[in-house]
Amino acid sequence: MQQLVKLMLVAFLSIGLLQNVQAAEEQKSDDYMPSLITATPLEGRQLAITMVRKTIGAIQRDSAIKQAVRQDYQDDAELLMQAAELVALEFQTIAIANNYWR
Repeated sequence: MQQLVKLMLVAFLSIGLLQNVQAAEEQKSDDYMPSLITATPLEGRQLAITMVRKTIGAIQRDSAIKQAVRQDYQDDAELLMQAAELVALEFQTIAIANNYWR
């Protein structure tokens, strides 16, 4: 009987530990920007694009609206240039952090 109680206690504690590990892994996957430091300027540019996309996603959470807006800007050169400007601004921050301009 004591062994059964011990086994149940270990199982119960293991479930709690597994849940904590899963929560930590989910939190890591949500952290798309653990650092502004990148190995190459190309990685820095890719991070800048991700930062812009995640910012837009955080502001506009409704995916149907995001899809509708994409239809508007995909053929509008001015809106595409504005999106590129946002990426350039984020890249400038990353470039400063990485001392790319040395």
